[in-house]
Amino acid sequence: MFTGLVETKGIVASVENAGNGIRLSVKPLADFEVNIGDSVCVNGVCLTVTKQQPPYNKLSFDVSPETMRSTNLGALKVSDNVNLERALRLSDRLGGHLVTGHVDGVGSIRDKRQAGEYTFYTFEAPAQVLRYIVKKGSVTVDGISLTVVDIDKGAFSVAIIPHTLTATIIGEKRAGDRVNLEADIIGKYVEKFLGMNDKDKNLMALLKQEGFAD
Repeated sequence: MFTGLVETKGIVASVENAGNGIRLSVKPLADFEVNIGDSVCVNGVCLTVTKQQPPYNKLSFDVSPETMRSTNLGALKVSDNVNLERALRLSDRLGGHLVTGHVDGVGSIRDKRQAGEYTFYTFEAPAQVLRYIVKKGSVTVDGISLTVVDIDKGAFSVAIIPHTLTATIIGEKRAGDRVNLEADIIGKYVEKFLGMNDKDKNLMALLKQEGFAD
């Protein structure tokens, strides 16, 4: 689990074929202490560290064919920058929102415009993502926790502050670029609950009454 608060950027050191997938090696641009087997959010995708060259200057990840198909990681090239975040610890502050690292769909940048100190991005998104997007709600774009400011047909908009532009790769993105999108998991649970039949809902109410569910 992650927060959507990018800790540092990394630079792609190598992309190698590994069976039907790829082996992705990334050099973090700041101290980024992890161990083999740890989960790291790379551009919004939860990956496992499979190799490490100390002192934490290059990390390797195996990317499966399914992950390549359902995210934009398959398009990465050497020298590309990526967003990096280590998994959330129970003692950490939740400064963003709960992010699973399981991408719901790939969108694209429709428009990018400056308005004062803010940069507004409009993202086209697939239906399976848009169904969970709400105004003032949270969404993850390439691993960045952002707040939705507007929703239009087939798209949503966010306002990016200057710090986020420089601390993440979003400032490098242009119209037409593809981005990984993850909707807020709370919306998915609400939809699941509303889809329960009356028997399921009565059972859930009983579990809550007896203290077995929140």
